[in-house]
Amino acid sequence: MELLNFPKYSFRFKNRENKIYIFDAIRKKFVVLTPEEWVRQHTVQFLIQEKNYPISLINVEKELIFNDLKKRYDIVIFNSDGSIFLVVECKRSKITINQQTFDQIARYNMILNAEYLMVTNGLNHYYCTMDYEAQQYHFLREIPDYKK
Repeated sequence: MELLNFPKYSFRFKNRENKIYIFDAIRKKFVVLTPEEWVRQHTVQFLIQEKNYPISLINVEKELIFNDLKKRYDIVIFNSDGSIFLVVECKRSKITINQQTFDQIARYNMILNAEYLMVTNGLNHYYCTMDYEAQQYHFLREIPDYKK
């Protein structure tokens, strides 16, 4: 897999039926290593190791219903009170992040009501905070570190 714009992390891999799997520390199982999963696993490690978010507050690949359609978010970080702090949308590195990507995460966030959003393709990372009164988001240099 290609190098991404993250610090170097060590991962556990296994090969089964001619497919490579990577261990997901959040789901506690091996998952098929796709280009998007490579970005997702780096993002999870970034959130844990660089931003100090506890594993217990992180959720990966869960279903949500939007306008009667089943969708899946990539990563969510909860606050200790159960509200949602951060929603992350991961794309494979070959996907250019554009307005359509931000529209997608904004649709998810209409249900999730997160304080922060992150969009990444592993090479470019975008962070923003929500302004619900003005119904817009404001770009940030980075998301905050975890605070107890």
